[in-house]
Parts: sequence; structure tokens; C-alpha cells
Amino acid sequence: MKSYNTLSEATADLKKRGYKEDFNLQPDCLECSALRLQWKPEHFTVDEYHRFEGMSDPDDNSIVFAISSKDGVKGILVDAYGVYSENLTEPMIRKLAVKH
Repeated sequence: MKSYNTLSEATADLKKRGYKEDFNLQPDCLECSALRLQWKPEHFTVDEYHRFEGMSDPDDNSIVFAISSKDGVKGILVDAYGVYSENLTEPMIRKLAVKH
């Protein structure tokens, strides 16, 4: 897995590598507004993820996920983690769990 120094560097490279769509996090699914599609946890795979911590503020943390759906759509999900993480269903929490 590649290593990135910044969130913008990661998203730019992932887009070059085919993760073209922007995904949004919903409590029980991922959605792509541009394609008007949604995927439940069993219909997508987290291919890789990269965490970034704010240098001046520990609450300024983010994570970028490279995700592939079972129907072939590849995209990026950028989300805060820690205190600001969304309220997710248990299946979504398990699917997006990151190893420390």
C-alpha cells in the first residue's frame, strides 16, 4: 500500500488509479450522488485506506477509503474519524473498521 503525506495527495493519486467517483457516508450505506446509487456493506469492498492526523489539532483527523463496489464502481470516501465520525449501523462500522 502506498504512503501519502497529505489527504489531497492521496485523493489525487487514487483518482489517477481509477477511484473516480465521490462516495458519501450514510448510516447504513455508501452513496454516490452523481450516479444516484447506494451500496449496503455487503456490496462494497474497502481496497485500502489512509489516515491523516491534524498537526495542530488532534481533533482534525481524517481518513480516505479507496472503495470498489460489486458492480464495478470505484470511488473515494473521505471522512472524519474519532469524535466527529458519523453514527453508523453495526454492519457499516464493521465494514469500515480500520486496524490501528
